Amino acid sequence: MNTKDYIRLLRPKQWTKNFFVMLPLFFGGRLFDEQAFIAGLITFLSYSFAASSVYCFNDIHDVEDDRRHPMKCHRPVASGAIPVAVAYGLMLLCIVLSMLCLFLLPAHRLETGGVILFYWLLNLAYCARLKQYAIIDVCIVAFGFVLRLLAGGLATHVLLSKWIVLMTFLITLFMSFAKRRDDVIRMERTGEAPRKNTIRYNLTFMNQAITITAGVTLVCYIMYTVSPEVIENFHNDYLYLTSILVLVGLLRYIQLSVVDQKSGDPTKVLLKDRFTQLIVAAWLLAFLLIIYVLN
Repeated sequence: MNTKDYIRLLRPKQWTKNFFVMLPLFFGGRLFDEQAFIAGLITFLSYSFAASSVYCFNDIHDVEDDRRHPMKCHRPVASGAIPVAVAYGLMLLCIVLSMLCLFLLPAHRLETGGVILFYWLLNLAYCARLKQYAIIDVCIVAFGFVLRLLAGGLATHVLLSKWIVLMTFLITLFMSFAKRRDDVIRMERTGEAPRKNTIRYNLTFMNQAITITAGVTLVCYIMYTVSPEVIENFHNDYLYLTSILVLVGLLRYIQLSVVDQKSGDPTKVLLKDRFTQLIVAAWLLAFLLIIYVLN
């Protein structure tokens, strides 16, 4: 066993997903509030440990399936680099560290901890059983990001907008379908389903699901940017212009999924695709200007 095996088991690269806990701060105009920012970082760390605990359990539970997978067979537990007993110990250590982090929060520890604990239990159930059911699997993944928002909002005492909650669910549902599409392609090429529920999907369904969720996400975002409450809150009626960036971002992701077939891991897309990084950076900069400079 070496350090790299433990890192691969904990998957710290996937922690980037947990920055969703900071979105309430960003959209609430409190990103530069020192106390709220620290509370957000603590929540991020707690959520990340909980997520790593889930990754450990997932690799333990799927060890036999992973050993038959052409890529997942190299995972630390499946390859035998880390024994199952050690993986269980690391899983428990991570969830304990997650809960201990919450004691550093200045307020709302129990509420925030309750959300993170619910996320942990839900995802254990997802790994053990629920991910076998098509559609339910992607909905749980998307709901997990909504829970990240809720935890961040509670920890930083920022009231969440219904628009932010809805768009978070929709955009992550869109990316989840795109990720499942890669599984369908692999199944059609090899004749073996990477997941048990993959047989309940096909390319026609996945393409339609991606198109529908992308379209609904864009419409929801446009409605958000032109809603009276948002214009009044930001004291700016030019927010609708950022819809162009969202449209281009969605189209780029669809291109990666349908044309390049590289949407299997949304985290890798964000970390490696320069075009996507540019769109996200431009969108963030636009909101920074609108919320913190022009407001």
